[in-house]
Amino acid sequence: MKNSTRWWSLLENGKILCELCPRNCQLNDGQRAFCFSRKNENNEMILTTYAKSTGFCIDPIEKKPLNHFYPGTSVLSFGTAGCNLGCKFCQNWDISKSKEIEILSESAMPEQIAQCAFNFSCKSVAFTYNDPVLWAEYAIDTAKACHDYHIKTVAVTAGYISEKARKEFFQHFDAVNVDLKAFTEEFYHSICYGHLQPVLDTLKFLKNETNVWLEITTLLIPEKNDSDDEVKRECEWILENLGVDTPLHFTAFHPDYKMNDIQQTPLSKVQNARKIAQSMGLHHVYTGNVHDVLGQSTYCNKCGQMIIKRDWYEIDDYHIADGKCSFCKQTISGCFENIKGTWGSKRMPVKIIS
Repeated sequence: MKNSTRWWSLLENGKILCELCPRNCQLNDGQRAFCFSRKNENNEMILTTYAKSTGFCIDPIEKKPLNHFYPGTSVLSFGTAGCNLGCKFCQNWDISKSKEIEILSESAMPEQIAQCAFNFSCKSVAFTYNDPVLWAEYAIDTAKACHDYHIKTVAVTAGYISEKARKEFFQHFDAVNVDLKAFTEEFYHSICYGHLQPVLDTLKFLKNETNVWLEITTLLIPEKNDSDDEVKRECEWILENLGVDTPLHFTAFHPDYKMNDIQQTPLSKVQNARKIAQSMGLHHVYTGNVHDVLGQSTYCNKCGQMIIKRDWYEIDDYHIADGKCSFCKQTISGCFENIKGTWGSKRMPVKIIS
């Protein structure tokens, strides 16, 4: 049965305990979890969004954002509906907060998604728009199908997953971008309705116990998580726990969902966060959601030369060969080919054909 799930147990009180994420929802028969995608149906946990997607689109890989994972290549992106966090600033709220999955969705089995990516010569498939942790079984099946076609897999996630589920889930992915939403428990508790520590645990797990390529994104929200002190503490933690070569993306907030009263993040604020991170020793720090060629390009951490010049999602210059800087032969952390991808900044919606 395709919509059956794992990571749950039946409690003595007759409820089901969901063990997929730190929320540990306890569900009566007929009740849905916080994420809305998992449901107790006749004392079994089912995934209501299996093979149901909110749409498919071919994007540049840099849009995920991943700057050190086959730059310039195309990625087939898709998601479902629901979320296990409640971020007031959600910029995909129409998908992540949707409780009308039947209206939003189109049907797509894992093998069909892999075939579609293959037909369009996509380098990878991205599980995104909403968090693939919620639909882990569907994501795992699709990742396996993609690997059968030698297509890479990318998870774009908040990292809010239980210790019990982490290993099995992430072993099926080649690259992960974790959305580290802030670096205070107060922010996670009051604005995201979650907790910080499980995300930090996921980051350490990915870096130290997997071969997954890891990048991190932090959306800077004015007066909420953008202070110099918080940026410094986040960078200190990354340096200590993940290392100097972990790419970090600071992206600009725009008013959305329940935080329409907050101004858009100024370019100067995003650039300042990047300077702080660089001054602390991080090798690859980027700006996003702003036009900033210098902040979106990649530099050799040894000779300082610009080795990938990006203008939004267009790659103008590319100086990496055999995974090394073409100027000084320093190894550059990431996954690179000798020739840049040529997808550019195109965004191409596609239909999955049954």
